[in-house]
Amino acid sequence: MNSWVLASIIAVVLVVIVVKRLLGEPLNGRDLWAAPVILTAIGSYTLWKTDGLRPGDYAWLAGGIILGLALGYLRGSFVVVYEKRGFLWQRYRGRTFVAIIGSLLVMFAYALLADKLGMRPEARPIQLSIGISFIGEALAVTRQGLALGVRFAPERR
Repeated sequence: MNSWVLASIIAVVLVVIVVKRLLGEPLNGRDLWAAPVILTAIGSYTLWKTDGLRPGDYAWLAGGIILGLALGYLRGSFVVVYEKRGFLWQRYRGRTFVAIIGSLLVMFAYALLADKLGMRPEARPIQLSIGISFIGEALAVTRQGLALGVRFAPERR
């Protein structure tokens, strides 16, 4: 698949997710976890198909994964998780967007530093970075939901 087509599809999916979460939406496991897992799988596959990665590439990749998970978890801690109609709902708020912007800036700076110090661009699939970040967010949101003791919303039909 053409990388521009894939990037466009990912961008559209991310915009839809953010708009839905800004308005507030029922919180169910599939919606919370499917996109991060799929993006991470695509990024991992891309990485697996990349030849000639060096130990330094793997070190920067490991640091990026840890940083992405941490920033995603921080962002997810600013998501409002609440009970509505007997189920969990989630909504982004202003602080969430501040955390999103801060996360993007930190990850951009990390990528620039990695590039300056010789990490190959092929060792940093964007799908992997986005997926890992959303996994961190999903962990924080799931934790909040479980702490409330309210059922996750059922799957949509």
